[in-house]
Amino acid sequence: MPDKNEIERRKQIARELKLRSKQEFNKNLPTSFENFKALFDYLDEQLSEKDCDHSFKLSINFLQSLNLNNVQVITEWLKDKGGYCDCEVLANVEEKFND
Repeated sequence: MPDKNEIERRKQIARELKLRSKQEFNKNLPTSFENFKALFDYLDEQLSEKDCDHSFKLSINFLQSLNLNNVQVITEWLKDKGGYCDCEVLANVEEKFND
């Protein structure tokens, strides 16, 4: 059984790996962290009022309102992370930002 020092060393390694993973995730975002948080808030509000039509209509409208020139890149990134429509963006992608 590992001693206290070994347990603490393992915990520190785990913390460092988690931090590196988060930094790498943030570095590879196709738009800012803040834009994604705003998108999630917008989708949450809109989808509480109406059902998802299983498209990116709401996401695209919101991203275009920010005058972003890489909306298609962002939607492809969202798909890669499990968000294949507006409701799945909330269900599958938002949680990756909360880790």
